[in-house]
Amino acid sequence: MTNGNEQQQAGGRQFSDEELQDLVASSDSGAREPDNRGVALLIAGLALAWSLFQLWIAQPQLWFAEYIPALNSSQTRPIHLTFAIVLAFLAYPAFKSSPRHRIPIADWVLAIVGGGAAFYVFLFSDTLALTARSGLPTQTQVIIGAIGLLVLLEASRRALGPALTIVGSIFLLYAYMGTGWLIPELIEHEGLSFTALMNAQWLDTAGVFGIPLGVSTAFVFLFVLFGSLLDKAGAGNYFIKLAFAGLGHLRGGPAKAAVVGSAMTGLISGSSIANVVTTGTFTIPLMKRVGFTNEQAGSVEVASSVNGQIMPPVMGAAAFLMVEFIGISYVEVIKHAFIPAVISYIALVYIVHLEALKKDMPALGEAKSFIGMLVKFFIGFAVAGAAFTALIYGVGALRAVAPALAGPVMMAVLLGVYALLVAVAARRPDLEVDDPNDPEIKLPTVKEVYATGLHYILPIVVLVWFLMVERQSPAKSAFYATALMLLIIVTQRPLKAIFRGQGGQMVSEFKGGLADLLDGLIAGARNMIGIGVATAAAGIIVATVTKTPIGTELAGLVEQLSGGVLIVMLMLVGLFSLILGMGLPTTANYIVVSSLMASVVVSLGAQEGLIVPLIAAHLFVFYFGIMADVTPPVGLASFAAAAVSGGDPIRTGFTAFFYSLRTVALPFLFIFNPTLILYGVDLGTTAGILQAVSVFVIATFAMLLFAAATQGYFLARSRIYESAALLLVAFTLFVPNVWLNMVQPPFRDVPPIQFEEALADATEGSRLRVEVQGPDFDTGETTSLTLPIDIAAGSAAERLDATGLLLFPDGEVMRLDEPMFGTDAAEALADFDFYADDPVTLASVLVPRDRMPAQIFYIPALLLLGLVILLQRRRQTKPAF
Repeated sequence: MTNGNEQQQAGGRQFSDEELQDLVASSDSGAREPDNRGVALLIAGLALAWSLFQLWIAQPQLWFAEYIPALNSSQTRPIHLTFAIVLAFLAYPAFKSSPRHRIPIADWVLAIVGGGAAFYVFLFSDTLALTARSGLPTQTQVIIGAIGLLVLLEASRRALGPALTIVGSIFLLYAYMGTGWLIPELIEHEGLSFTALMNAQWLDTAGVFGIPLGVSTAFVFLFVLFGSLLDKAGAGNYFIKLAFAGLGHLRGGPAKAAVVGSAMTGLISGSSIANVVTTGTFTIPLMKRVGFTNEQAGSVEVASSVNGQIMPPVMGAAAFLMVEFIGISYVEVIKHAFIPAVISYIALVYIVHLEALKKDMPALGEAKSFIGMLVKFFIGFAVAGAAFTALIYGVGALRAVAPALAGPVMMAVLLGVYALLVAVAARRPDLEVDDPNDPEIKLPTVKEVYATGLHYILPIVVLVWFLMVERQSPAKSAFYATALMLLIIVTQRPLKAIFRGQGGQMVSEFKGGLADLLDGLIAGARNMIGIGVATAAAGIIVATVTKTPIGTELAGLVEQLSGGVLIVMLMLVGLFSLILGMGLPTTANYIVVSSLMASVVVSLGAQEGLIVPLIAAHLFVFYFGIMADVTPPVGLASFAAAAVSGGDPIRTGFTAFFYSLRTVALPFLFIFNPTLILYGVDLGTTAGILQAVSVFVIATFAMLLFAAATQGYFLARSRIYESAALLLVAFTLFVPNVWLNMVQPPFRDVPPIQFEEALADATEGSRLRVEVQGPDFDTGETTSLTLPIDIAAGSAAERLDATGLLLFPDGEVMRLDEPMFGTDAAEALADFDFYADDPVTLASVLVPRDRMPAQIFYIPALLLLGLVILLQRRRQTKPAF
């Protein structure tokens, strides 16, 4: 035992590289590797067939639709789940003690039965449309549904651990029982019959085969496959080397490189655990070498890897689910998620920098300037942005002059640029994977590294082009980016051989490229097993929420627990999201927390007079759900990092949580100031772009001050009152409107009977608020709701029609009748009983005031910051950067 401790203290790891890869496999792609060559080929063949099927339905099937019937979503989803279930039982052993090198008979039976139950839904989709989906399921269909659900829950347990299986089982029992001593009275219901339950969960299109599985089928698979092919081509190693070349020479450089490298791999990875192990095996030993403890090195990697899940464009596949759940475009989701994710990463780099200053850590090799690196980064970013803008205008001009030639010319230019970049890469040796435990570390320079993998950027540019410029669907964009990636992975090796004058090796290099392609396609499918099963199992929860009162009554439960205090409500929702997310992968995590908690944030905010945009509510619960990957005792990413660093998993988790406090603070900030997520900012105008830049700069500055306050170090070690002052400054920069609301209330009260006059006087583009009060449809108790009214052009009568409200003045009281069907008001006021004895009324009308700008509070905040700087300058012993 003593020897083990000594080895750990000497910097040894708890696990070998093989064991670490097994850790990733057991959580991401399945740990079973059969000795029987036929069985191994079957698993690989099924994974390959799944990838090819997904590529086929992404686009090509539409090109041949006049010859071959095209499959619709109710047919593709069951096939997707069939592959996922069969592969889950073949690739994942039942228990840790189960055989890894052979597949037991029971697993073969479960794979066939589970796959058959899913494939039945595809095979008999026409029959199901006329029977089960019309409310008339047959007994055979009900039995198949019950078997399918049980096998799916077992597949989920194997691929993802027990968490989702337990949650799914509890929701099934709740939907069936309805009442019981463990079910709170608030969410009790009559209970569904067994037939109705199986119909809703398996046979209908809203349960297991609902939106989450549809998103997995249409979008997520292609993005995971894209990331897998990029990694197999060598992009993962290129990104890590590039990060080390740019940041490794700085004070605490390996940790900064870990953050940036994880950010870049997080762009293409849907798994924080895989991210921790792939980047961590290289970065964690180097962090320990410059002075980080085992736990600190592991937690920096955890914090940066988990942050990869909030980073657009993939966001651990949650971005695509948000498109479906919220009903906004993918580009809008990216717009809203971008600033919080980027400032969170910038703050993490700064946290690492402060740790290095606190411990006076050396640089690896010759030290370089942090400010100089930042200047170079921003120059490179500006040049890339200018080039992309020029490309947009160039393509626009080409389409205007010769629209028919635009497509072929763009294709030819793309292939030409690819060949040129491969030729540039061929002049340098291929990047090798370094050994971080090598006694002599020679850090590469940016000049040596950047040219070796510039062609990996092309598929990402194609993806961004189709998403942002062409405004194509995520599925179509991912298909074109993946198609280019398929070309690159096959041709890069033979092309390099030609450019290096090694023509004789071209055939062997081409075979190597084909082998990489097959490996990438198989790895992509195996990485999707867990996500496919997770989205299907999470569909159980979504169906239960829609079929029972739990979704609508959960807000009441949170309100009771919080005593009606808004900030306490938000903290409870965050805590529930954190608990619900424990042990779940990102995709299932988001489905569960958004189904249960997102509407709670919106409805509770409306009751307290705070209008919360739906996207802000979804991002709020998503951020807290993601924190479950960090937080002990379940934090899976923290356990993976501790396995690499040799540290204690629980201490690693707590340190990572401490480093991630900024990710905890951000959701509260953008609930109270939605401008942080660019809500209401029009990026199509110059004023909107300038506002977005201003928001980004101020939010970044504020987040750096928040990081300095929580780390207890700014220019020198902070005293408690200095940290408190920094927190106050950061808070003021983030949400100055909070202080302004205290000094000047945002609205003035108008008597409800004068609502029409207030509508007529309001300026176009402004927003009124009305408080509606009346009996609740379910309980009969008086409830209230704040409703925003956006003022459009037109007369008072036209504006009133646009609101959808039907008003009846009654003396000094303004009564409401049921709003016009199909309007926003009808949806918002659906819980009110307009036919009860007590009327529904307008309780108050709030009209915006003319106020001074909220930014006026920046002045005292910056003066307070100046005072902290003056105090700390006297104690400063080393440069701040």
